[in-house]
Amino acid sequence: MTSEQRPSPFRMPERLFAELAAGGGSAEAVAFLEQGERARRLLLLRTLLDHLDALPTPLTPAAEAWRVLKEAAERAPEPVERLLLAPTTGGWMAHMLRRVHGTATGPPQWAEAGHLCALAVTAALHAGTETVLRVPLTDGGLMLPGLGMARLGDAGRDGGLTVGQACTGRGELTLTGAGRGGGTTSLTIRPTTAPLPIGGGQPAAEDSGPVGPASSWLPLRTLTHPGPAGPVAIPLDDLDPYRDLDDPVPPARLEGAEARAWQRLFEEAVAVLAVPGGTGPGRIDPAAIRSVVPWGRTSTAPPAPPAVLVSASSGDSFGAMVIARPSRALALAETLVHEFQHSKLAALLHLFPLLDDDRAERYYAPWRPDPRHLTGLLHGAYAFTGVAGFWRDRLAGARDDRSADEAGYHFALRRLQSRLVVRTLLVEGRLTAQGRALVSALARTLDGWLLEPVPPAARTRARAAAALHRTEWRLRNVLPAPDATDAAGTPRFRPDRTSWPDVRTHAFATPAAHPRTADEHLAAGNPAAALAAYADELAADPAEPHALAGSIVARAALGPDRASRRVLARPELLRQPLPSG
Repeated sequence: MTSEQRPSPFRMPERLFAELAAGGGSAEAVAFLEQGERARRLLLLRTLLDHLDALPTPLTPAAEAWRVLKEAAERAPEPVERLLLAPTTGGWMAHMLRRVHGTATGPPQWAEAGHLCALAVTAALHAGTETVLRVPLTDGGLMLPGLGMARLGDAGRDGGLTVGQACTGRGELTLTGAGRGGGTTSLTIRPTTAPLPIGGGQPAAEDSGPVGPASSWLPLRTLTHPGPAGPVAIPLDDLDPYRDLDDPVPPARLEGAEARAWQRLFEEAVAVLAVPGGTGPGRIDPAAIRSVVPWGRTSTAPPAPPAVLVSASSGDSFGAMVIARPSRALALAETLVHEFQHSKLAALLHLFPLLDDDRAERYYAPWRPDPRHLTGLLHGAYAFTGVAGFWRDRLAGARDDRSADEAGYHFALRRLQSRLVVRTLLVEGRLTAQGRALVSALARTLDGWLLEPVPPAARTRARAAAALHRTEWRLRNVLPAPDATDAAGTPRFRPDRTSWPDVRTHAFATPAAHPRTADEHLAAGNPAAALAAYADELAADPAEPHALAGSIVARAALGPDRASRRVLARPELLRQPLPSG
């Protein structure tokens, strides 16, 4: 492990690029992406160390912390390598570089720079080396990345940001910091460097829920499953300040019951993903995931919704994904595929310039309420090609008509939407040679899938849902004027546009047995009844975008003539200004 810059060729074999470009990727291809991320990470670290050397700090200087870390790497190379390449380390480095360049804010820079000292302490614990480092404490706590959080208890809890001392030797840590009344307080622990499975024998206090005043050691939990090459443990990270893929956040400890719910759901999701053979789009080895970060809930109350409401990933944190836990394993499995697709593409973008993006947000994305830039389109196309492949596998393995109908709907919808975006990317002409090769490979994947059979009712609903989203998007975003385009034909957007909920994409997945609303009639394949119901809604508000979009699509379904096709192409021409209030 070294931060010295040693230029060397780094070339991806064409066959691995071809696998990834088509939307899939073998274990070998993913491992190559991780090698690229390693090279990038070390270059960024070298840049960051140059800045930290000149930063005034009450902590152990960065150069000394780095020396401790390198010494530990010599004795325990594999765990220290994993530590430096962990998602949270990448998140910290990216955040610190933004701090250095003035594009991010936070606590005093010396405190955030002190995370390097925490990394050095953790490395020393892995290696069993002896060291003494001055470290930053937040409310008496020190995060040991990949291991857990040491806290000084009541005596150190009221101090906010303070300086403590961490002593390591033979895998043992003694942490000392400010106590009440001007004194000091300390604790000595022996953090285990082995993964801690949920429900795997942690102390009763650990399983009782959120951080309590008497807590001294909170181990990082892991999601486990028996992989083909042996047990796999993935951090379920609710502690690390750099787990949120952006600015640092405080710990949000899951209650024991919520952690166990995650483990049960993860096991079920892994079983869903266990499709034998092949490495195409939609396939993922769960062992490639580097961490799962729970979002938005720490207990089992209220009950989790069936779908994933929030998920995210970052190119700075390869293999990490922030997920709001759903109650349905199928939804979690789909999200794991989706977010890992983003990680793969982000790693490719670190290796190749794929497109020339001016970052202007002016393009239609079928999974967003707002216009997007080209990089966003490319990420969406790549991610949803993987999602389409996921549902293709579910359709192939469906055991009953209901499962086949649901899987067929999602497969038909996502292949159609992804192909539409791929066409936009190819037409725009802003792709590099590598970018055109990648997008063309995606096009070939999707073109083949568009020929595959899908249950007719599911296909009809998917086409309707796709048309509804595009129609409502234009009604809500595009200026309602015949000349509302610029010289390049790009739409001009409404200054009063706001975000809006896409309630139809998932609602159309399973049609109502007894339709009552306009949307339910349309999903059930009865556009005449839907059109009448939309007319009732529009009588109260003729410009309401949701009902107007439904009416346009229902009318087109009844009679796909030239006039209805024109309205579908430019629905905003029927649109009146948004009512005030």
